[in-house]
Amino acid sequence: MSSIIKFRALSGAYDDGPLCYLLQIDEYRFMIDCGWNEKCSPEIIEKYKQNIKSVDAILLSYPDFNHLGALPYLVSKMNLKCHIYCTVPVFKMGQMFLYDFILSKNHYEDFSIYDLDDIDNTFDKIQQIKYSQTVSLKGKGQGLQITALPSGHMIGGTIWKILKDDEEEIIYAVDYNHHKERHLNGCILDSINKPTILITDSYNFLYHQEKRKARDEKLLEKILNTLRNDGNMMICTDTAGRVLELAYFLDQLWKNENSGLFSYSIALLNNVSVSVIEFAKSQVEWMNDKIVQSFEVGRYNPFDFKYIKLCTSLNELKYLNGPSRNKLVLVSLSDLECGHAKSLFVDWCSDPKNTILFTSRAAANTLAAKLLEEPKQKQITIQLSRRINLEGEELEEYYQKLFEKEQEEEERLRKSKELESIDESLSEDEKSAEDLVNHIPAGNHDLMKIQENKNQFFKLNRKRFPMFPYKEELVKWDDYGEDLKKDEFAYLIEPNPYEHKQLEVVDIEMPEVENHEQEEIPTKCVSETIALDVRCKLVYIDYEGRSDGESIKKILSNVKPKNLVIIHGNEKSTREMKEYCQKHQIVQDRIFTPKIGEIVNATLETQIYNIKLKDELVSSLKFQKIKDYELAWVDAVVKSGNFDAEFQSGQKSEASTEFGFSLHPLPKDSSDKHKTVFVNEPKLSDLKQIFTQNSIQAEFHGGVLVCNGMIALKKNQSGRIILEGVVSDDYYKVRKILYDQYAML
Repeated sequence: MSSIIKFRALSGAYDDGPLCYLLQIDEYRFMIDCGWNEKCSPEIIEKYKQNIKSVDAILLSYPDFNHLGALPYLVSKMNLKCHIYCTVPVFKMGQMFLYDFILSKNHYEDFSIYDLDDIDNTFDKIQQIKYSQTVSLKGKGQGLQITALPSGHMIGGTIWKILKDDEEEIIYAVDYNHHKERHLNGCILDSINKPTILITDSYNFLYHQEKRKARDEKLLEKILNTLRNDGNMMICTDTAGRVLELAYFLDQLWKNENSGLFSYSIALLNNVSVSVIEFAKSQVEWMNDKIVQSFEVGRYNPFDFKYIKLCTSLNELKYLNGPSRNKLVLVSLSDLECGHAKSLFVDWCSDPKNTILFTSRAAANTLAAKLLEEPKQKQITIQLSRRINLEGEELEEYYQKLFEKEQEEEERLRKSKELESIDESLSEDEKSAEDLVNHIPAGNHDLMKIQENKNQFFKLNRKRFPMFPYKEELVKWDDYGEDLKKDEFAYLIEPNPYEHKQLEVVDIEMPEVENHEQEEIPTKCVSETIALDVRCKLVYIDYEGRSDGESIKKILSNVKPKNLVIIHGNEKSTREMKEYCQKHQIVQDRIFTPKIGEIVNATLETQIYNIKLKDELVSSLKFQKIKDYELAWVDAVVKSGNFDAEFQSGQKSEASTEFGFSLHPLPKDSSDKHKTVFVNEPKLSDLKQIFTQNSIQAEFHGGVLVCNGMIALKKNQSGRIILEGVVSDDYYKVRKILYDQYAML
């Protein structure tokens, strides 16, 4: 049975911006990804706001900001309530991406769009799933199944397969990578054959990628030339996605004694670097087969780094010790708009010995994009923000506001305690009254006597004993049961026999590091425009982990989708991908290239429409049950409505609905009676069993079913059943049983 399928791009169409799309299958609406750019542009979020009320579920493909950056805002600020699905690594690493982004923003500005608590509350609502795990939806999504498949781009990255009634298969595949990498297997998109609809991107369709060996050699050459010439190297990367591939590779280079790199320092710098690597260590099962096998056999974990030091601040990086003062740093955020990467760039860009290496293409209108577009530009002007401690009148004003806030909180607590004391006194009065009542002797037919029995039927209004407040802990579990906690496998700490002995204390001079437990010093953000002399080397080496244009063409030729929706690519790549598919007849039916806000009607049967039935008409219908369905004959007038209004606005209301047409009852004087319609196609073999169950002897003679030797049933050329026989009790009994097999309208 065909479904009504509509698709709409809210962001990420005819450009390389953040990704967010609406997919409607009958009455159920998916929001696939909800990304945001690092500038948190308000025009992007405005498009999301207009549609979130109609969303029934969100599917997240990747953990980076481009795919889920707007999720905490939609959930915490816009009160979005729906099911959210993603894989376990996307859940863990997605939090790391957002934590690093928030902390980086707060270093340079007062970021108030959402905070760390909003992130935690949002991710508490997410349902984590595994690869190849099928989730059957309920309610409006009855008959829909979603399955996560590996994409090969980032750990936990997902190609979503949506199945409707085991017939219509919709594949959402963006930013996939078919190559097997050092820590990830490639995607399995080429194993999918002829899906009903393929939704994919054209981001890399015109891009030619060098072989991995050539890129690795180029990276090693740049590292050696920089460090051996007394320079430092900064590699701009993300927080918890592609950085794992780079970190694993670089740690292997440092372990190789022939490279001579072990004498130089190497660090991973971002606000959550320690947590990122700890999570990576615990997600070996999501990595490639070689890593999984090495871990199972020898408990070898590729992210148990020997040389890479984990730093969370520039101060820690400053005191990084090594045989040489030169260092290589993997740092976020890759667009250089904020974070440690921007600070390090300002410090290192003026030295011609240093190298700034970009591993991915930057978003438009960012500092990284400007540097890559004009690498020979020697001077640039940037807006630099930093935090300074409050002083003088500003500090006094801050403490005054803080004091007023504390006073308000104390007043609130005082009033709360007063209310509690009033409640306690009322409870004591109630108890005293109850004790007085208890002294009254109960009669044989008194209700009070029934309450003295422990197994009483009537429920008391008051608790029998005072109780502490209790909040039930939400236990997370999957198909294999409850999630295990690391603490459950911790060894008991043995008592130290030397604990009470005196030990000699030796003073050791330690470098000063940031103490996060110190009292927070009030600060403010100040901005200034500065001119930078860019004399360092600027290099781009592709470590994005996406399939290139030639690979995309081969994959599309193998998949051969019936319908294709092309998204997330500039106008040229989108147009050429469409022309290529048309020229080589890769797509069997239609190709869609929607613009932002445009609704695509991808319904397979083009003559299927949504029609709204008026309540007056529905109440007059007489339904007949047949198997699992109920049918009714409808005589009505069709009137046109506001087509696609609800899907476009995202609001559910009477005035704006998704139905293009509505049915209204006919006037009573114009309604003619119709002939009786029999709905069903019973087989004679099935009828034979039914007659036998009703004590009627039934046998086949030359393709004719004969009942009790008097009544004959046979099918004509059009498939209709003809009943013949002598009018008798048997005839009417057989006819009644036959009629019961039909819905008569």
